[in-house]
Amino acid sequence: MSAAAHVPPPDKVVNGPTPKHAQLREILRRTVERELPPGAPIPSERELAQRYGVSRLTVRSAIGKLVEEGLLARVRGKGTFTAARRMELQLYLMSFTDDMRRRGLTPTTEVVSAATEVPPTASAHALGLAEGVSAHHLVRLRHADGVPLAVERGWYHAGRAPGLLGLDLTQSIYAQLAETYGVRPDQAWQTVWAEGADRETARLLGMRAGSPLLVFRRVSRAGGDPIEDITSWYRGDHYQVTMQLDRNTPEPGQPPHYGGSR
Repeated sequence: MSAAAHVPPPDKVVNGPTPKHAQLREILRRTVERELPPGAPIPSERELAQRYGVSRLTVRSAIGKLVEEGLLARVRGKGTFTAARRMELQLYLMSFTDDMRRRGLTPTTEVVSAATEVPPTASAHALGLAEGVSAHHLVRLRHADGVPLAVERGWYHAGRAPGLLGLDLTQSIYAQLAETYGVRPDQAWQTVWAEGADRETARLLGMRAGSPLLVFRRVSRAGGDPIEDITSWYRGDHYQVTMQLDRNTPEPGQPPHYGGSR
């Protein structure tokens, strides 16, 4: 028997040396890459199991691998979709709300928690607070067109924004700071890194624990005074970062100026 006889038909799952979940994964990959536009729903596990004559466990395994690769995305309560094209996350000082609207998307925000409490040492230092002084702590889940894109965990200087947590925290914090306190962040230092999603962040974003995330920590100032220390976890399957580089180097001891989308 020739080697070609062992190759399964392109649209069928057959008994053979290649595991069925691996065969189905490649069938789904071809379908996604060649036939389905970004953001399109794929058939349910039940439908795929019936169509290809495999168990739902096999379907779940095949889909799970494609989700890990970023080709598919699960949306809690809605199903599984082909991943949207990654958005360019350009590094400038703009609110998440304004950024999504600029892209033609509808932003929404879910407040996960809000409290005034003593921040960890690193955040207290970033905000210029003495030991034991409280700050506003805000955790929010940011959506665009109903898709969870980012988890934000931020600390805000309570002395410069008293009563912040009593405002509408589902709206842009930058807009609230400007309208209520006359505070407009105009400078920020930002650090970017990658990490796997912890269990809680993964739950909020509708991802598997360990899925890739882009992480941004930003300390923002307004008129030279620190106002915000925020870390945001963005879905790695929806974002990519673009930077313009030149040959200039910063002064010794001075990092380059970064902004970011919030």
